[in-house]
Amino acid sequence: MTTPESPRSGGEVLSRVSTALVGLHKEYYGKGPTKAKTFMVDDTFVCLLHGGLTVVEKTLIAAGRASAVHDVRQSFQSAMKEPFVRIVEDITGRKVIAYLSQIHTDPDIAAEIFVLEPGGPTIGHGAWEEDLET
Repeated sequence: MTTPESPRSGGEVLSRVSTALVGLHKEYYGKGPTKAKTFMVDDTFVCLLHGGLTVVEKTLIAAGRASAVHDVRQSFQSAMKEPFVRIVEDITGRKVIAYLSQIHTDPDIAAEIFVLEPGGPTIGHGAWEEDLET
């Protein structure tokens, strides 16, 4: 884990987490979410990512195969755990002890949840929202 740059505010940390997670989605799915909002409560970060389904996933959902989209996303997130955890650790300077990922197809929302090891610095309660272009 690298030492993060000193963030100027809690909002900056939340913004950096949102931006980094959107970047990972863009890189590995080929399409990023159109909106991201990250919250931190105590030792937990929750990032909600809106509008990230690919054309293929939307086609499967329209054909009644939403479960296939869920299965592929869960398998992929399991395989991609390390880069997702590493980026949050790098930004926060804290160890991630649990990572959970979920997708909802209607509406199109993904949730990335990171539980940090207790006892480190916190930014308090907060939220940051960004509208993004893919």
